[in-house]
Amino acid sequence: MATLVWRIARHGVIMLTIVLLGGFLSATFMRLAPGFDVDEREMDPHLNAASIQAVREEHTQNRNIVRYYAQSLAKALHGDLGTSISLGQPVAALLKERLPLTLRLVALGLGMGWAAALALAMSAACVRLVSYDVASTLLSGLFLCIPAAVLALLSVLWNLPGALAIALIVFPRVYRYARNLLSKAYSLPHVTTARCKGLGELRILFWHVIPVAGPQLLALAGVSVSMAVSAAIPIEALCGLPGVGQLAWQAALSRDLPLLTSIGVLITLVTLLANSSTDVIGQAMGSQKA
Repeated sequence: MATLVWRIARHGVIMLTIVLLGGFLSATFMRLAPGFDVDEREMDPHLNAASIQAVREEHTQNRNIVRYYAQSLAKALHGDLGTSISLGQPVAALLKERLPLTLRLVALGLGMGWAAALALAMSAACVRLVSYDVASTLLSGLFLCIPAAVLALLSVLWNLPGALAIALIVFPRVYRYARNLLSKAYSLPHVTTARCKGLGELRILFWHVIPVAGPQLLALAGVSVSMAVSAAIPIEALCGLPGVGQLAWQAALSRDLPLLTSIGVLITLVTLLANSSTDVIGQAMGSQKA
């Protein structure tokens, strides 16, 4: 128990460090991006010299990225994530409004992608027909070659839900890895012995195959969360879905430093929580077996 608590505490410290570093890198990359100091408002003929100077001073305050990030962290400790430059609204309110849709989209996409991948991988491992294996591999390879933006455009043209596009992005990556794990597990001597003794396929699957492949599949589940979150950005932007992905796209186009920094921290935190949770669960399962 003490070992598990120590592992959780260590993961917490590592996560906090990486989240802070992720937010700093997001702010740095945005600050160093070409055209950061350019503002379309300066080209407005209705603005006078004083207004244009005020617009330029807004960017001057963000030129020292270390000072800007330190000030942002100090405000964040009091619940203030800043104000979006492009939208003129509090960043915290924007994230609170749009996060539920993105979480729902990612969860549905992951669920459908994993269900299809595991169903195809398990059936291919059980059937063990060369033709079936080749057909399933070609199918996953086809979707693996299609970019996320193309799937998003197809979902718009065919009026399909955005979660389906995420599922089709997650499916081939999960299938290939799961197929290899299950094939290796089914080829183990104790599984062959169980088949020779007449055990049913479901019992072999749940009692002899999944316990072997489970830890690796659990690790893959954590990685697939980052796949789905990354895919949600172009899908939401192209499908017109008002989620965090669309917000990140708008922030990048408008060089909205406060908004993009907060989104970078949020995405880093979600990815780390998923990976760390699967890691801790896998270690707990391994310690129980031992």
